[in-house]
Amino acid sequence: MKPQRIVLLGATGFVGGALVPRLAADGHELILLSRNRQGRRHSVVGRNVTVASADVYDPATLRRHVAGADAVINLVGILNESGRHTFERAHVGLTRLLVEACRDTGVHRFHQMSSLKAGQGLSSYLRTRGEAEALVKASTLDWTIYQPSTIFGPNDGLVSRFDKLMAIAPVIPLPRPNAKIAPVYVGDVVEAMARAIADPAISVLRTFELYGRETVSLIDVVRAIRDARGRRRWVVPMPDALGRLQAQLAQFAPGKPFTPDNFRTLRTDSVGKVDGLAQLGIVPQSFSAWLPRLLGKPVRQRRLDDARARHHH
Repeated sequence: MKPQRIVLLGATGFVGGALVPRLAADGHELILLSRNRQGRRHSVVGRNVTVASADVYDPATLRRHVAGADAVINLVGILNESGRHTFERAHVGLTRLLVEACRDTGVHRFHQMSSLKAGQGLSSYLRTRGEAEALVKASTLDWTIYQPSTIFGPNDGLVSRFDKLMAIAPVIPLPRPNAKIAPVYVGDVVEAMARAIADPAISVLRTFELYGRETVSLIDVVRAIRDARGRRRWVVPMPDALGRLQAQLAQFAPGKPFTPDNFRTLRTDSVGKVDGLAQLGIVPQSFSAWLPRLLGKPVRQRRLDDARARHHH
C-alpha cells in the first residue's frame, strides 16, 4: 500500500481523534482542516500530520486545500443544531461543497462518514445524513460511505454522557427506553476506514454498515452503566408523550442534553442488516466487555464482579 495524501474534515471530533493516529501509523500524509487551529493543538500527533486553519464553507479555500490530495475524508456531523450550524448546512451543504471541490480539482477518492439508517425515519438528523449520501452517490467520485450505529469508546457520547448524568441525578427519566442500538467500538470503526482507504478494490462505491455484535435497548445500556459503577439510581422508562415533553424542555437546558430531533432519531432503531465489519475482516469488540474499562475499573475488581454475578445466577 502506498501512502496517500489525505485531507480530513471534522477530524477534531471523537472519531477523528482515533482515526488520525491510526492513519498516520499507516504512513499517510494527513491534512486536517479545522475552523480554529489554536484550540486544536492536541490533535497534532506526528510529523506527517498538519492542521490547517480554514473556512471549509468557502469554495475557493476548499479547492485550494483539497487540490493534489489522493483522498478526502468527511467526518463532519452534528447531533444538535445551534445558530447557523444547522443539519442542512453541516451535513448537506458541506458535503455538496466538498464533492464540487473534489470534482473541480480532479480528486477522485472520497470517504463519507454517515450514520446507520441515514435517510430513514422522521428526524432531521437522519434525513440530512441521507441527503448527503445521495449527493455523494450521485457524484462521479470513487466514494465509500460508512454507517456506524452508536459509537462507544473513551470519552464517547454514550457511556461517558450517561455516567456523568448519573453522578449527579438520583433519578434518570429515560425517553425511548426500548430504542435499539448495536454499539460499535470506535477502534473498529477506525480500523474499517483504514482498511477501506488502503484497498480501493474492496471499498469503492460501497456502503459499510458498522455495528457491534450486541443489540441492546437504551434502558439496558443505562442500567449496565449504573450497575458497573455500583450506583443506586432509578432509571425510569418514559412513555412517548412524556418523552416528547422532556425533549421540548431539555432542548433549552445548557448544552442541549436532549432535543425533539434527538427524540425522533431514537424512534428509528440503530441496527444493521449487512455486517460491514465482517466484510472488511474485522471481528467487533464487545460493548459489555468494554464497559468496565470505559468506566476505569481495574481488571481485578471486574473479575470479582464476574465471579459474584456467576455465583448469583
